[in-house]
Amino acid sequence: MGTQYHIRIPRIADHKTPSISAKQLQHEVDTLLVSINQEMSTYLVDSTISRFNQLQSLDWFPVSQNFLHVIISAQVISKSSQGAFDITVMPLVNLWGFGTTKLGRIPEQEKINLVLETTGYQSLQTQLHPPAIRKLKPELSIDLSAIAKGYAVDAVTLLLKKQKFKHFLIEIGGEVRVQGKNKHNKQWRIAIEKPETVNRTVQQGLTLNNIAVATSGDYRNYYEKDGQHYSHTINPNTGKPIHHKLASVTVLNESAMIADAQATALMVLGEKKGKIYAQQQKLKVYMIFREGNHFLIWHNVNNEVLLLGK
Repeated sequence: MGTQYHIRIPRIADHKTPSISAKQLQHEVDTLLVSINQEMSTYLVDSTISRFNQLQSLDWFPVSQNFLHVIISAQVISKSSQGAFDITVMPLVNLWGFGTTKLGRIPEQEKINLVLETTGYQSLQTQLHPPAIRKLKPELSIDLSAIAKGYAVDAVTLLLKKQKFKHFLIEIGGEVRVQGKNKHNKQWRIAIEKPETVNRTVQQGLTLNNIAVATSGDYRNYYEKDGQHYSHTINPNTGKPIHHKLASVTVLNESAMIADAQATALMVLGEKKGKIYAQQQKLKVYMIFREGNHFLIWHNVNNEVLLLGK
């Protein structure tokens, strides 16, 4: 996944810790993450997703149940967000210089239109029995980078629960899920970052109880050309980087995978459509908007989750 992971398992008085050693547990976690990477990483030429992307056939392509689960979950969010979330957007990401190719110049509209013809979640079909996916366009390719990290967090959560751990924090590439209490036998605390491109400061602290958190923003992966800010988040419907006032959105959900994908969908939708969508989908969100040189906040998170002062 091109990132790091962190797991914290506190020792809490009066709570029995499973007997598995840290070394053995890390081996199990690493084995799990390597297997997910082997299926979902576009950086590996022999991964499941890379082999599917290289395929020019319209035949059914066998996949695992877990891989299919991620694809179906992505497709559901694509439909509910009217294409704001779309795992077939990778060619557009590459076109704008945020993928494997670096940008020499801003692409012309004609080129954007041509690439748009090769994308579209509607051109990806799924089959339950046996689990398989197929293209309706030979050029179609998929990228799970906006949902796979969240899925991996959920998978590690299941592994820890299977080992009888009741208290832990898991973080993979910024996607977080917590269970139980921290080492002080209190609710876990994390911070939402202020969406600034230079300084790294806290915008808002959160107290979490058995929930996952994912944040998407336009302030880390971007470039500027001729005075214009170009975000790495591409609107699949226009084929262009997002351009609105929404700087960051954080989603709280029982599933890190859902929080991960929905944060991207909301980031594409922007401030107005994003609020409506969040309310329609009953999502718990914390949005940060740019207003001149200041930031404005909108959220529907329970007040007891917000740490006062931050």
